[in-house]
Amino acid sequence: MKMGKLKKISWSIVVTFTVIAVLLTGCGSSGNSSDKPMKWDKMPEMSINLNKQYSAKFTTSKGDFTVKLYAAESPVTVNNFVFLAKSGYYDGLTFNSIIESFMIQGGDPKGNGTGNPGYSIPDEFDTSNKFEPGVVAMMNSGKPNSGGSQFFICTGPDAVNLNQTPTYSIFGKVDSGMETVMNIAKTPVNDKHVPKEKVIINSITILES
Repeated sequence: MKMGKLKKISWSIVVTFTVIAVLLTGCGSSGNSSDKPMKWDKMPEMSINLNKQYSAKFTTSKGDFTVKLYAAESPVTVNNFVFLAKSGYYDGLTFNSIIESFMIQGGDPKGNGTGNPGYSIPDEFDTSNKFEPGVVAMMNSGKPNSGGSQFFICTGPDAVNLNQTPTYSIFGKVDSGMETVMNIAKTPVNDKHVPKEKVIINSITILES
């Protein structure tokens, strides 16, 4: 996905957002299936119970990890993610862009940074959570309220620069298996940040308590 030009705030911010721009252009392909059948014409109705705690267990080709979902602070984003996960939307998709010092990106049915579930969801920036390694956030096109199914998991110090301006909705954080996430982040990539080997999301299981 393409995103607009950003003002130069500082050299570190410029570097980080240049990396984001490259990532969102979706150059190259991770080999995801382009004929994934799941498309909807509107975002899902609210179905999660805000009195419950939700977690997402990722089973991947490089191991497992679990994400604690922030339903109370980002209810729309979490509800959307839970809906897609329970629908099997993410099963078989890949982490299609990787920048070890920054993040790993997944959730695109096309595998090239341009896929979506057929709808978009509103941003949720009113949160006390900050970007740091392990934080999970919704990707977007660079325009307001343009999130859909793509997400990223922060893996390094460059992610901290995102705290300068609210641009992506934080909706969870890895609470176990961070070593798996970091192992994925170490996957060799080409000069467009596309992994040289497929890192597959076999399934995402939603846990409630």
